[in-house]
Amino acid sequence: MRITAIREISVPMEGNVANALVNFSEHDISLVALVSDVIRDGKPVCGYAFDSIGRYAQGGILRDRMIPRLLNAEPGSLLDDSGRRLDPAKVLQTAMRNEKPGGHGDRAAAAGALELAAWDLNAKLDDEPAHVAISRHYGRQGKAGGVDVYAAGGYYYPDDGAGDGTARLREELLGYREQGYRAYKMKIGGAPLATDLKRIEAALSVAGDGSRLSVDVNGRYDLEMALACARAIEPYRLRWFEEVGDPLDYQLNRCLTEAYPLPVATGENLFSLPDVNNLLLFGGMRPGKDIFQMDAGLCYGLTEYARMLALMESRGYDRAQAYPHGGHLINLHIAVGLELGGCEAYPGVFQPFGGYPKGCGLGGGLVRPTDAPGFGLEEKENLRPWLARLAQAH
Repeated sequence: MRITAIREISVPMEGNVANALVNFSEHDISLVALVSDVIRDGKPVCGYAFDSIGRYAQGGILRDRMIPRLLNAEPGSLLDDSGRRLDPAKVLQTAMRNEKPGGHGDRAAAAGALELAAWDLNAKLDDEPAHVAISRHYGRQGKAGGVDVYAAGGYYYPDDGAGDGTARLREELLGYREQGYRAYKMKIGGAPLATDLKRIEAALSVAGDGSRLSVDVNGRYDLEMALACARAIEPYRLRWFEEVGDPLDYQLNRCLTEAYPLPVATGENLFSLPDVNNLLLFGGMRPGKDIFQMDAGLCYGLTEYARMLALMESRGYDRAQAYPHGGHLINLHIAVGLELGGCEAYPGVFQPFGGYPKGCGLGGGLVRPTDAPGFGLEEKENLRPWLARLAQAH
């Protein structure tokens, strides 16, 4: 087996929503395809993936650096010992050739898209869901019956104007509940604390209990505001308090965990193993309590993500504390294959990538993927036209 072409396009995200710091109306995502020389039903078998949700596309890094390195590599150097599948670790190593240590950021997401596409292609070559290939590769049993899931939303909308947005927020979460979701996450930090507390109370009227609702600050707060908010929300007994300060401000996170007895969550903006090591050493994260949200699509792919999990476990943390950021099919397969605590879903935002196709099993607070080969991206109806466009790209 060999790769005959690698294609990429930038796909705009739909919608005009904002968190405490970022409006997503200008954001796009890099969608990539690894085209193989294996022909089935008259077409080459392709591995598809994307970086992740909530960043920008990395077309320049992919076209100018990483894709040429893979295409110029000796084909056999990218394969596993069987010679019929890609070795994702070798794909990553080749894509990163001649890159200095450090500098994690957009290049981590670009490499992650390519590495994840190798997993999709391998699973398709074996005609199996990606979570099966992932669990076998890492010696796990997997959670084919499903993993814990929550619906992420509750963004700020520009047309809310001077209103507090509580009516819209409540309607949004009611819609998720009607779809079968039983736990939710919403944004705070983009409004005065008093307004956000009203929004939290509106969300709790749907969630029914603080254990079913998390709040996400997206790194907006300094330490003083983080502690003030922690004091204000502690009586709600929320599921977790997410990314309260800058993701690299480990001292802030440590001070927060020392003062706030309930779970905190962070990690979605940590893009490398050294970053996670520093979080474990200096961030005050508590075994058995706090949540790690690293995202394979943002941190060089599944190869690096699995190293992060191994490091966590070596320090006394449990993979049940891992809930990957992203809210999409790729991370659902990763959560199932690696037996993680669960995953999030974006059923109402960040289309065409967010959420899951109708065939995914949702109920009892769990979600499970379909039996489609690979990550099953082709089953998302609104993503399918972009995959078709990518197949025709040159």
